[in-house]
Amino acid sequence: MPSFVITEKCDGCAGQDKTACMYICPHDLMTLNKDTRKAVNQEPEQCWECYSCVKICPQQAIEIRCYADFAPLGGSVIPLPGSDSIMWTVKFRNGTIKRFKFPTRTVNPGEVDIFAGEGAAEADLSKIKDQGFFTHQAKGSQLPVPA
Repeated sequence: MPSFVITEKCDGCAGQDKTACMYICPHDLMTLNKDTRKAVNQEPEQCWECYSCVKICPQQAIEIRCYADFAPLGGSVIPLPGSDSIMWTVKFRNGTIKRFKFPTRTVNPGEVDIFAGEGAAEADLSKIKDQGFFTHQAKGSQLPVPA
C-alpha cells in the first residue's frame, strides 16, 4: 500500500521549498502542494513502500497501510528513528497499539569488515565449461563446449 500524508500533521517542513520527504523519496513521488503547503504522494500506485518518507518526516505525518503479512488489514505502521534503533508503532484498526524496537546498527559506521572470516574468492573454471552446469540436457545430447 502506498504512503499517504496526514494533512492535519503535515506542516510542509516549515514552509521550505523542498520537504524532507521530497528529498528522500527514491522515486520522486512526494511533492509539495503549493496551495495547501502540505506534502502529497503524487503517484501512489508507483510507491515502492520503502518507508523512507515515513522515517524522515519530522512531524510523523506520513504513514503506510501495510500488508496483511506484516500487520492486520486496516492497520498502519509508523517508524520513529532514534540514534541507535527504530521504534515501530503498529496501530490496529480496533485501536490497539503495539510497539517494537529494532537496532539500526550493530557496529559504528565505517567499521564493518565485510571480508572478516572469509577467504579469497575462487572460481573452478573446469565446472563452468562442464556441459549441463547451467542448463539441463537430455541424456546423450551433445552441446559444443567452448575452449
